[in-house]
Parts: sequence; C-alpha cells; structure tokens
Amino acid sequence: MLNEKILKEIEEYIQSHFILELQSVSENISYKGLEKNIAQSEIHQFIEENRKPTLQSLLFRFIDRTGASDPEIYKKAGLDRKLFSKIRSNPNYRPRKQTIIALALALELNINEADELLQAAGYSLSQSQTFDLVIEYCIKNQIYNIHDVNQALQHFQLKPLL
Repeated sequence: MLNEKILKEIEEYIQSHFILELQSVSENISYKGLEKNIAQSEIHQFIEENRKPTLQSLLFRFIDRTGASDPEIYKKAGLDRKLFSKIRSNPNYRPRKQTIIALALALELNINEADELLQAAGYSLSQSQTFDLVIEYCIKNQIYNIHDVNQALQHFQLKPLL
C-alpha cells in the first residue's frame, strides 16, 4: 500500500501536469484562433479582389446595353413573366442552365459574354458535352433563334431548351 506521502506527491504531480496541460491547451486554442482570424481575413480579401458581378447585375447590364425592354428579352428567350420576375427580384434564385443559355441567345451575346453570364449563374459550357458543344457552335456562328437552336439540339437527339 502506498503511504500518504507518495499519494500526496502523486496528487501534486497530477495537479501540476493538469495545470500545465490546461495552459498548453489554452495556448493552442489561442494560437488556432489567431490562425483562424488570419485565414478569415485572407479569405475576405481574396473574395473582395476576385468577386465578379452577380447574375442579376450582369444580366440587366446586358439587357440595358441592347436597348430592348425586359418583356422583349424574356419573350425572345421563351421565358414567362413570372420566371423572369423571380430572376430579377431574388438575388439567391439560381435559374437552370438552359434558362441562362436562352437568355444569352435572346441577348445575342458573343461566346465570351455568354460564358461570363453562365459563370455568374454557376455554370459553364463543357467541351465534353454534346449539348454544350451545340450551344457553343450556335453562339459562335450567331445562330440566336431559339427554334433554330432547338432544331440543332433535336438533330442530335438532345433535349431542347425550355
């Protein structure tokens, strides 16, 4: 059996190490908190330096540039007023890729502008998808009529826009 002196030493040992351990843990927490603050400020800076225009701001800038009215554009794109209103009024609304493509065609955007609009909505045209290649071909060759584009898509047994 251990005598009281050894038990007391064990208690002191545990307490001293426990306190050291707690200090070490709190130092790690403080250090990790500092890393987190640095990382967050770097992330915020990165976002501010690299943020592109939102879908809504870009879309309405393109519409304004054409001189056409909103109804002229959404009708040409084959969209209804309700869907277009949702795009206009809700910055968190993310339209389908086909909707963005239809708007790009209605706006008669070049391929770079169409890519920019798609990216603003979180999409892109892929070189590995037949659908996307048909769309890219049509835009590059200024085939903007939705019915003509749909005919090209159907020729390849692909789902038409809208």
